[in-house]
Amino acid sequence: MRITEIFHSIQGESSYAGQPCVFVRLTGCPLRCTWCDTDYAFYGGRECSIDDVLAQVQDYGCRLVEVTGGEPLVQAECPPFMTRLCDAGYTVLLETSGAVDIAPVDPRVHVILDVKCPGSGMAERMHWPNLSRLAPKDEVKFVLADKADYDWAREILAQYDLADHCMVHFSPVFGSLDLRELAEWILADRLPVRFQIQLHKYIWTPDMRGV
Repeated sequence: MRITEIFHSIQGESSYAGQPCVFVRLTGCPLRCTWCDTDYAFYGGRECSIDDVLAQVQDYGCRLVEVTGGEPLVQAECPPFMTRLCDAGYTVLLETSGAVDIAPVDPRVHVILDVKCPGSGMAERMHWPNLSRLAPKDEVKFVLADKADYDWAREILAQYDLADHCMVHFSPVFGSLDLRELAEWILADRLPVRFQIQLHKYIWTPDMRGV
């Protein structure tokens, strides 16, 4: 696998926010979201065997592991790597763009699927059949840049009955969408979603790597 970084930090997003977590960031992504905060993972990285990565993860002594990117599923070794993590007893989270088929992912993995809103510039890249593959343990995330994104996400939420299938997060683009405005829209529309911020960007500086 090509790896950008492996680090131990506080989980900043999802229902696991606030918990210590080991992050394995794979290199490469076919998308170019306008608000991307990890474009350093598009290129470079280092080649590592699955055994080497497992050994590095084990050194942290933490049972929660997130596989992220980039887009981790563009690497063929990612699904078998996550299966190895599950076999070793880890709780495994997968952060994926939603643009790549999640069918090969081990059913024990907790999928966190990003539904790309129009403000990302990548909405047309969504692989919509992924939504039918989500299990109750999985989670969906909408990253919202503005009111237009919010209105679009609200329609997708209803169209696919997402909140009846798994947890749904509405997350503002950091520094772009006012937190209070988003909270008030959610309350006014009685949406069954979870308001989410990127916790790590409030603990450390927003552009700090390895956290």
